[in-house]
Amino acid sequence: MKAIFIVYNQALTEKVEYMLDRLEIRGFTQWGDVSGRGSVSGDPHMGTHTWPEINSATLTMVDNDKVDVILDKISKMNSVNEEVGIRAFVWDILQSV
Repeated sequence: MKAIFIVYNQALTEKVEYMLDRLEIRGFTQWGDVSGRGSVSGDPHMGTHTWPEINSATLTMVDNDKVDVILDKISKMNSVNEEVGIRAFVWDILQSV
C-alpha cells in the first residue's frame, strides 16, 4: 500500500476529485487553503496580496497497482498548464489500523 500526497492550485480541486472518482479511489483527506512555494519553479501560493493564489492538498492511500496510473494522470494534468501547478509524492505505508 502507498500514500500519495497531492498538492495543487485550488483551481484544480474539481479535476483532482474527478480523477479519484474515475479511478474508484474512495478514501482521501483534503486540506484547503494550503500555502507554499515549489522547490523548482512557479510563483508562491500564499493567499496574500502579493501572492494571492492558494493551494489545496489531498492525501490518499492506494494499492500499489494504482500508483503509476495516478502519477500519469497528474503528470498529464500538469502538462496542460504547468503555471497552475500540481505535484504528487509517494510514500510506503508499512502498517495501518
